[in-house]
Amino acid sequence: MKEILIHLIEQKALTKETAKQVLIDLSQGRFNQSEMAAFLTVFLMRNVTVTEMEGFRDAMLEMCIKPDLGTHDVIDLCGTGGDSKDTFNISTLASFVVAGAGYKVAKHGNFGVSSICGSSNIMAHFGYEFTNDSDYLRRKLDEANICFLHAQVFHPAMKNFGPIRKELGLKTFFNILGPMVNPALPNFQLVGVFNLELLRLYNYLYQQTPKRYVILHSLDGYDEISLTSPFKMVMAEGEHLLTPEALGFKTVKQAELAGGGTIEESAVIFKRVLENSGTETQKNVVLANAGLAIFCANPKLTIPEALAEARESLEAGKALNAFKKLIA
Repeated sequence: MKEILIHLIEQKALTKETAKQVLIDLSQGRFNQSEMAAFLTVFLMRNVTVTEMEGFRDAMLEMCIKPDLGTHDVIDLCGTGGDSKDTFNISTLASFVVAGAGYKVAKHGNFGVSSICGSSNIMAHFGYEFTNDSDYLRRKLDEANICFLHAQVFHPAMKNFGPIRKELGLKTFFNILGPMVNPALPNFQLVGVFNLELLRLYNYLYQQTPKRYVILHSLDGYDEISLTSPFKMVMAEGEHLLTPEALGFKTVKQAELAGGGTIEESAVIFKRVLENSGTETQKNVVLANAGLAIFCANPKLTIPEALAEARESLEAGKALNAFKKLIA
């Protein structure tokens, strides 16, 4: 590890193979806490390269527990996090809207590291019990059109990193990896990233896969469509710069997207949005992200048609129904 750290401190990149092996060794506890923290810290000071990201991704997918959902025709809505915006749980809410619209969702999530309330925090608050049992997950997917995959029960190797990440309280390359290592291996993916460098990296790596994907980045730094600024939408077919108005929404202020100061406050916002009694801004930002996810999952639809399906799901109570069935 000393040799690897010196190599990194000298601003040299790891090969794909070395990156993969180092992460496997770290995950299996072959190095001490100080070495692990030092390794993470290097990547706080410089961007992860494409080859390093490929190696880390391959290591995570090799070590993870893969559920048998009976299909890979599922969609995941997942941001990298780490945008330091402390918004309410937009992608998790959008996941239920997509499920309510009739699409199968395998939502990958974790506890908040750089935010107060991650998707796993909100699900645990409502009593969802995390499991990697395939029969249970398949049943929820059948009943509710959605199953929730808590990262830590599918990536047991990551337990060694958990305490260090929590103590650091900063975005690490694990934030960046999150959407890439969904153990369900979904064929459809809506990914939000917090900067343009990551957007290019994700696009390059996803182009090497058969996935249908949409990558989103709001130009003022959000890892989703925030409606606070124009945003980039990147697919294998090309790149688009869109405004909130292009989707039929108004531009909003950042303060309108604030999450709760506690998990309990976040849960109140979450429930109100699902019950279609949130603010207009909260509703619209969820619909924007859910609509683009539906557009990703159903290539036959135009974006306006996908947004209409999202609106119907939320306003008719279908999204709330999916949530109740998942929690039941």
